[in-house]
Amino acid sequence: MLHEQDFLESLGTILMGSYSVRSTIIGAILMDKSGRRPLLMVGETGDSIGCFMAATSFYLKGNGLYAEWVPMFALCGILVYMGSFSIGMGAVPWVIMSEIFPINVKGIGGSLVTLVNWFGSWAISYTFNFLMDWSSAGNFYLFLGVCAVTVLFVARVVPETKGRTLEEIQASMSSQI
Repeated sequence: MLHEQDFLESLGTILMGSYSVRSTIIGAILMDKSGRRPLLMVGETGDSIGCFMAATSFYLKGNGLYAEWVPMFALCGILVYMGSFSIGMGAVPWVIMSEIFPINVKGIGGSLVTLVNWFGSWAISYTFNFLMDWSSAGNFYLFLGVCAVTVLFVARVVPETKGRTLEEIQASMSSQI
């Protein structure tokens, strides 16, 4: 017979994975319709909202407020973050990366970007538990700040590559330097 807890954990993992895949498919469909930058900005704004919800749920839990609503609020925050990440930062940077590097540096540029991505993922994974010990709510408020700064970075720096040739992208980037 199935152990109830193990079954529920497995079901939760399957549901979260299928939600993430569906969100990524929606992002892929929207990428060529709405553009890369808008998806990044909407995705990071959603990530900010998800982090805010997670941080607030930890704050409420830590202060014994609205105890009956905290788990649902936290779950909603996680789902908002996952969906937004899948639509934006999960896929779009890889597409932009393949479009902005000139042919002669595409291989090394892609390798360096991948290295930075994996190093960043490692740094977040390594520091997460330390930050949670410091302050569960503060940890997610910190992530919220990073997401908000990322929205500003995308708005100011990231070029829109939708519907443009490699030559057009390179020319616009060269004129901005």
